[in-house]
Amino acid sequence: METTPLARTLREQGANSDLVLIVDDVPDNLAVLHDALDESGYTVLIATNGEQALQRAAQARPDIVLLDAMMPGIDGFEVARRLKADAATAHIPIVFMTGLTETEHLVAALEAGGVDYVTKPIKPKEVLARMNVHLQGARRARQDARQAGQARNALDAFGYASITVRLPEGRLIWQTALARELLQRYCDTRAPETPPVVLEWLRRHAPEARQQGIEPPALSIVRPSVGATPSAAGPSQGASLSLRLHRQTGQDDDGDEWMIVMREVSDTAVIEAMSLSLKLTAREAEVLYWVVKGKTNKDIGEILGSSPATAKKHLERVYVKLGVETRTAAAGVAIKRIRELQPQFEI
Repeated sequence: METTPLARTLREQGANSDLVLIVDDVPDNLAVLHDALDESGYTVLIATNGEQALQRAAQARPDIVLLDAMMPGIDGFEVARRLKADAATAHIPIVFMTGLTETEHLVAALEAGGVDYVTKPIKPKEVLARMNVHLQGARRARQDARQAGQARNALDAFGYASITVRLPEGRLIWQTALARELLQRYCDTRAPETPPVVLEWLRRHAPEARQQGIEPPALSIVRPSVGATPSAAGPSQGASLSLRLHRQTGQDDDGDEWMIVMREVSDTAVIEAMSLSLKLTAREAEVLYWVVKGKTNKDIGEILGSSPATAKKHLERVYVKLGVETRTAAAGVAIKRIRELQPQFEI
C-alpha cells in the first residue's frame, strides 16, 4: 500500500505501531480515547472537524479512523463518503462513534462507508476490541494486495500481462504496465476503457465461467493497420495478442471483477524461445521453426534469403543437437517445446 512521508515518519516514531486517526469535536472525548489508545501502544492522530480529518487522512494514511458522526460543518457521514471516494484512502476502515441509536442513523453510517459503530458515551475497552477486529482484517487485505501485486509483477517479468475488468459496466479497473502498453498497441485504448472486442468476449463467456468453472476459449487479437479496428485473429497471422480469462477476483451486489491474462504471440517470440530452450543458434531456430510450419528447404531458403543447401546444413546441425535423424522427428521435438513455452501459439 502506498504511503506518504508523514505516514512513514509517524510509524517510525511509533515503532511501526498501527496509526489511528480520532475525529471528534468534543475535547473530552478526544482526551479519553487518546490516552487509552496511547497506553495500548497505538500511534494517535486527532482532528476536531471534518476538514481537518480529510487533510490528516490524506497526509498520514492512518490504519483506521474513529469518526464522530455528528459534527458542525462537514459531518462524519460526509467525511466517510469523501474518504471512500478517494483511491488513496478508500481502503482505510472507518468506525463511527455516535450518540444516535435510531436505526436510520446507524444504517446511514454503514452506507457512508463505515465498517462498524460504537455508541456514546464511549467505552475505551469496547473501542479497542472493535478496532482490533478491523485492523486484523485490514492487515490481511494489505497482505493479499501485496501478494497479488507480486504475482502481477511476476507475470510481467515473464512476458505476461494482466488486467482486471468489472462487469456489468465493463470498466477496466486495474492493469500492469505491460498490459497498458499492449492494449494501446493492439487496441488503441486506455483505462478505464476496456477494448470493445475484449468486453464482448468477456460478457459472452463470464457467466459460463462463473457457473460451471469452465475456462473459455482464448481470445486472439491481430494488431490492426492504421485506421482499422482490432479483430479476432486467424491462425498463423504473425504477431497477435492472446487473452485468457484467468479467474473471478471479486463480487458484490453491484457486479463482479474478472482478471484477464494476456501475452503477445509472434513468430519472433517463438523462435527466440526455441533458441534458448533447445540450445540452438538463432538461425538454426529459424530454420526449425519453418520446418514446423511445413516449409521445404527451398521455401526456407527464400524466406531467410539464403539457398536451399544452406537451409539443409542448418537443419543437419539441428538434428545433431536434438538427437534426432529425421525432419519429422525434429518438428515433433519443436512442437512439444513450443506447446510448453507458448501454449497459446497456433501451430
